[in-house]
Amino acid sequence: MQIQIKRHFKGPQYTIGRLFVDGVYECDTLEDVVRPDGVKIAGQTAIPAGKYPVRITYSPRFKKDLPLLDNVPNFTGVRIHTGNTAKDTEGCILVGYNRVKGRVVDSRAAFKRLFAKIKTASQIELEIK
Repeated sequence: MQIQIKRHFKGPQYTIGRLFVDGVYECDTLEDVVRPDGVKIAGQTAIPAGKYPVRITYSPRFKKDLPLLDNVPNFTGVRIHTGNTAKDTEGCILVGYNRVKGRVVDSRAAFKRLFAKIKTASQIELEIK
């Protein structure tokens, strides 16, 4: 399975993207701010663009299985999960629909649909552009 996030709005407090599964639009994403290479503010910086393997593991924080991105330079514990604002991300990728400026809505419904697809895949790669 190929997941691609195309970041299309990079604001001073958040980043909005569109998420595609095998080339088909699935939902929108909300991340922290994209900063210059080498600049990281803990819990307030989007991960670098690139390709990352994804696996499902148990999250002690959320107390359930969630997608985890592996091999993210200078980041650990980067997950795809629910939430609505940049305050909910802490470097992770939130899914939902960008119908309100600076937010995603219907995050649980979007995550449920996406996670159902992810769970059936034997191999998952996420690319951020």
